Amino acid sequence: MDETRFQDLSPSDRRDALEVAERYSSHKAHLLEKDIWVVATLDVLFDAPFAEHLIFKGGTSLSKVWHAISRFSEDIDITYDIRAFAPDLVSGSGDEAIPSTRSQEKRWTRAIRARLVEWVRNQAHETVEERLSRDGFAAQIRAEGDRLYIGYESLFAEAGFIRPEVMVEFGARSTGEPHKVMPVLCDAASYLPEIAFPETCPTVMLAERTFWEKATAIHVFCRQERRRGQRLSRHWHDLARLDEAGVAASALADHALALSVARHKALFFTENDARGNRIDYERAVSGDLQLVPFGSAHAVLADDYARMLTDGMLLDDSEPFDALMDRCAEIEARANAPRPRDS
Repeated sequence: MDETRFQDLSPSDRRDALEVAERYSSHKAHLLEKDIWVVATLDVLFDAPFAEHLIFKGGTSLSKVWHAISRFSEDIDITYDIRAFAPDLVSGSGDEAIPSTRSQEKRWTRAIRARLVEWVRNQAHETVEERLSRDGFAAQIRAEGDRLYIGYESLFAEAGFIRPEVMVEFGARSTGEPHKVMPVLCDAASYLPEIAFPETCPTVMLAERTFWEKATAIHVFCRQERRRGQRLSRHWHDLARLDEAGVAASALADHALALSVARHKALFFTENDARGNRIDYERAVSGDLQLVPFGSAHAVLADDYARMLTDGMLLDDSEPFDALMDRCAEIEARANAPRPRDS
């Protein structure tokens, strides 16, 4: 007997089903609902004509694919391989497809940004809208710059951080390597085996590269001494979970990968610290990484973390904020320790 697709159930039956799944899991029903929309959107993207050039990355990939973090990650981060998206620009630039000069980077960035906005508006939007509708998901979709927003009518009252909308953010300034094809399932599926939920097999960035992308982003936050940080504390939580999963150890041992991330960010994501000095990413990954903020930035992060805990976005029994900072300080110390060849 064929399973009934979740989206074919009546609204009341869908709500009842997710409330049953909530009782047997650590997930709130409205989070299970949004997770279904996340997976359905991934399924559309990685079944599209342009799928072979897309790479799924970021926190949601750590949760849904690598199972290295247990927090709820609600949005989708996608890289369109720059070699396929802008072959005319990157020709002759090497395996990493990195510009050789700052002026070349500016020219690449301007061209890619304009092309990406047009591609999201004219291709990605139409593809996602048509396929979701065909699959039985009623959505309101809009394109804003390099992002798609997939809005849905929630079965539950909106709660805290969680909006009834999936944001897909596209980029096209890296190769997305290293990566691997991996399966993705809905969180509710194991609790409701009689119902068919969306599933997919996207190409996914390896967790070790994501570790370094997050670590360098945290470094920037710390050196800029930021006074705003809504939804940012998830990155520190992710680092701690990546450490527990053994990913941090393998990432820290791969200095070539760290330098690859640093070179890419140094050209495409230039930032200044709180005193106006250019942040040196290669130095950061070579013994000068900062993962624990001080002063007002520390307080901002603590408040953001408390709100994430209140809304249930951290699905495990997460540690207190001070314990999380202690854990990140320990990762920082290991990252900055002399490597064997430096001793």
